Amino acid sequence: MVSKGDLAAVLASLLPAPGSGGLVGADALRCARALGVDGVAVSVTVGSGLNELLWSTPGVSTQLEDLQFTLGEGPGPEVAASGTAVSVPDLMREPVDRWPVLLPEGLALGIRAVFCLPLLAGSACLGTMTLQRARPGPLEEIPLADAWIVTHALTAALVQDAGQWGAFAAAEDGSDFYRAAVHQATGMISVQAGVSLAEALIRLRAHAFRHGRPLNEVAEDVVARRVHFRHDDGDGRAPLAGGGTEGP
Repeated sequence: MVSKGDLAAVLASLLPAPGSGGLVGADALRCARALGVDGVAVSVTVGSGLNELLWSTPGVSTQLEDLQFTLGEGPGPEVAASGTAVSVPDLMREPVDRWPVLLPEGLALGIRAVFCLPLLAGSACLGTMTLQRARPGPLEEIPLADAWIVTHALTAALVQDAGQWGAFAAAEDGSDFYRAAVHQATGMISVQAGVSLAEALIRLRAHAFRHGRPLNEVAEDVVARRVHFRHDDGDGRAPLAGGGTEGP
């Protein structure tokens, strides 16, 4: 168990420097160690079913966050939609029908326990903090309480730094974001296929999953116009450039 001094250092590192436009000095690995988990990832909501990875420990946590974003299922999407924390002490004991695709993928990454907390500003969920661990078992009372403290600090930092949060909330193309291509591709597909942004993201995710490719990679193809989602041709499928087809 880490000392309260260690936790205080983590919290101090989450404070934005004046005029910085972002969270400065935030060390995700140090945060994970302070909370007694193997990894942590924080994503913020940017609208239309999209979220942006703000920071994370490298490796498994980043992979889990990308996997949830590609599939549109998992603790992160659940928490973002409900504003309620999700705790899964053992992925192997979780009903398969809860996250039918994510569960086996998460286990393949070596994850046995996952805990996801909302970043709440009043009743609004601004994002999520997901903790993962290779060892099964619940998050103990003190680390859980500390995790909630971290979420409050993260939320306060986002809200107080108006420039940073304003960029997330108002962004249209997300050109400076980790998932910049996904934000851009979603808008392009919406226009190409004549569908809403939410439907465009569903189609992009479906294509990435069907072809076993990372979502960012497929999005880059859309932005580069190597893949094109056209208006439905009458049978519920949208032709793609290069002779492929994409279902709704």
